Amino acid sequence: MLTERQGERLPQWLEAVRRDNLPGLHTLATGIDRDRDAVIAGLTLPWSSGVVEGHVNRIKMLKRQMFGRAGFHLLRKRVLLEGPRSFRTGTQ
Repeated sequence: MLTERQGERLPQWLEAVRRDNLPGLHTLATGIDRDRDAVIAGLTLPWSSGVVEGHVNRIKMLKRQMFGRAGFHLLRKRVLLEGPRSFRTGTQ
């Protein structure tokens, strides 16, 4: 389903999960059902927010490293100056 972008198979997978005796997966299936259309779109469509999520992860890491050590102005400089690797080196 994931590697072949076959999100249309998700309902059958969820039904198979519900038939199995694995309570942890039942909880996962219930969570997926809450936003089924978005999950199917994520499994089917070629677009990804992975790059944005990577930037958010990097900024959160910088924020955690600097918590209690420096003020907003230094954090801002680190976020802007260290930037994503591809911007600094011109590579992907």
